[in-house]
Amino acid sequence: MKNLILDKNCIVAVIGAGAMGSGIAQVAATAGHQVLLFDTRAEVVDKAIATLLITLNKLVEKQKITFEKADQIKNNIHPAYKLEDLKDADLVIEAIIEQLHVKQELFRNLEVIVSTNAILASNTSSLSVTAIAASCNNSSRVIGLHFFNPAPLMPLVEVIPAMQTDVNLPLQLKQLMLDWNKVPVLAKDTPGFIVNRVARPFYGEALRICEEGIADHATIDWALKEFGGFKMGPFELMDLIGNDINYTVTETVWTQCYFDPRYRPSIIQKRMVESNRLGRKVGKGYYDYEEGAINPEPNKDSILGKQIFDRVMVMLINEAADALHYKIASKEDIDLAMTKGVNYPKGLLKWADEIGIDSVVSHLNNLYEMYQEDRYRSNILLKQMANDNNKFF
Repeated sequence: MKNLILDKNCIVAVIGAGAMGSGIAQVAATAGHQVLLFDTRAEVVDKAIATLLITLNKLVEKQKITFEKADQIKNNIHPAYKLEDLKDADLVIEAIIEQLHVKQELFRNLEVIVSTNAILASNTSSLSVTAIAASCNNSSRVIGLHFFNPAPLMPLVEVIPAMQTDVNLPLQLKQLMLDWNKVPVLAKDTPGFIVNRVARPFYGEALRICEEGIADHATIDWALKEFGGFKMGPFELMDLIGNDINYTVTETVWTQCYFDPRYRPSIIQKRMVESNRLGRKVGKGYYDYEEGAINPEPNKDSILGKQIFDRVMVMLINEAADALHYKIASKEDIDLAMTKGVNYPKGLLKWADEIGIDSVVSHLNNLYEMYQEDRYRSNILLKQMANDNNKFF
């Protein structure tokens, strides 16, 4: 495909005016682009723009931005009520429902509307970008751009080329994201990309510990914060993300990885979704968010807490090493993704160096010996590095 000059003059279209789509539109408009915001429901577009104006006014009040900057951002965003209104867009970013057939249909329809040089990007968090690209006649212009919620605040963007993507496009988009004051990382098109793959044990192993009755959710959250320095525990974070969303991502990664036991969802997760305990957005999840609610106190036993932290940590490190071993991303981008995408206090591979890779492998071997489950198999790269007394950095 002919290279498009991705500067402030290029028109950006965002499809999907929910929290993620409107957030991406705000980011692009702040960077100086003319932005078209489209949704199949006109009232959703109007509501998103009205909400954005309130947000901008609050930012002015807090002196985060000037009145002039707020006015500029506001004037850069334009509502679009028909897909055909996006015909002049140079870059289109879809942020719609996480269903492959729906995204494929959208891209098929979009391809005949925009110019032949327009770039089509998906904000998918776990679906195959290659499968989305396959719906287009010119699949070389399709790429993944995975923002994190809320997009205006979270710095990370995963740039994911499909198998068909033009070889020049990833670096162009990486530079554009830098121009948008984002932190871009390059990821291979594999289930979960970097963050949603590597982070699975943070939730999965915490849920397993809970299932086994070793500790309750409040104690597990306390342990990860106390001994790991995490800002939020896994159950607090699942409540914030939404237990339905977290369960869907877990199930998607699990099925797309051919039911690898490392990613198997938990029955606890499923029951939380079935009971509509989806987290903060409905007022109840693992914790009760209603006013005056009494939540369980953690068992602050330091020996138990350290055991919980160690178990979750070695599983996280094993997953990060697996991502490096299978060339999903560079070691630098893996660590950057986890610190900037999910606010981990340290990069997992640097953390492994500090703990000692031989200690990590020994702990994993002990878990495997105890459970005799493939879930606890140590990655071959970790084993080789332990044998050679090597470090990641």
